[in-house]
Amino acid sequence: MEKYVVLYNGKADNNTGLENAKKLVGIIKDAELEYVDLVGKEIADVIKSYPKTQKFVLSGGDGTVNYFINHIDEENIPEEIYYYPAGTGNDFYHDISERENTNGIVKINKYITNLPVCFVNNKTYKFVDNVGFGIDGYCCEVADILKAKSDKPINYTGIAIKGMLFHFHSKKAKVIVDGKEYNFKNVWLAPVMKGKYYGGGMIPCPEQNREGNSLSCLVWHKRSRLGTLIKFPGIFKGEHIKSKKMCNIFTGKHFVIEFNKPCAAQVDGETELNTLRIEVKA
Repeated sequence: MEKYVVLYNGKADNNTGLENAKKLVGIIKDAELEYVDLVGKEIADVIKSYPKTQKFVLSGGDGTVNYFINHIDEENIPEEIYYYPAGTGNDFYHDISERENTNGIVKINKYITNLPVCFVNNKTYKFVDNVGFGIDGYCCEVADILKAKSDKPINYTGIAIKGMLFHFHSKKAKVIVDGKEYNFKNVWLAPVMKGKYYGGGMIPCPEQNREGNSLSCLVWHKRSRLGTLIKFPGIFKGEHIKSKKMCNIFTGKHFVIEFNKPCAAQVDGETELNTLRIEVKA
């Protein structure tokens, strides 16, 4: 009988990590499932304690995938590593499931090598989905505060709407794409995308292909808060790009984005506070 080692975060999704991972029983049939809670463990040590040929399943959300790629050297990635989407947004799975025949889990080996890197606040991260700068980082910052206070589900869309109307202030931004500089006022969003989706289904750069060699960046800029909010729902269908006066998309391999005032950034949904500059290389 085949054996899969299921790696999960027991504290994820309001301490329901194991409960979510147990749903794999109905997906992976005629196999032995061994569950390993990653809380308090080094994932690299867990992986090394099994043969290279051992099959693994990552159970979690985009943050779980980001944690994996930033704590495992590529040469130590198991020969077969699968992903089960048990998070809230699951943008990584949403994107790759459009390319794969999947019954609820998907093999991700080819999607977690040769990844882009970002440099933010003197730290270096690999990422599978995106690096966000602007109100998306603000939403992650507010969500972290709410999670620390309550176990209630987080309404990211509600946070974004309140931020656009009242709390988040747009920024001036310098955007450098493969050495060419652009300057913008009243910037709300400036995500750099490896995949197509982020934020639980938003499509900032509809033509972005994660299997290509380039990245895409959306710069959303408009003075009016209300005008920005009115157009914002279009991002869930990729229709915002029709508003060319407020939405610019750039494609390239090397991006530098500098804001005139600090705000939160996010890397695959993981927050970086007080950020003035991000650099991204494909």
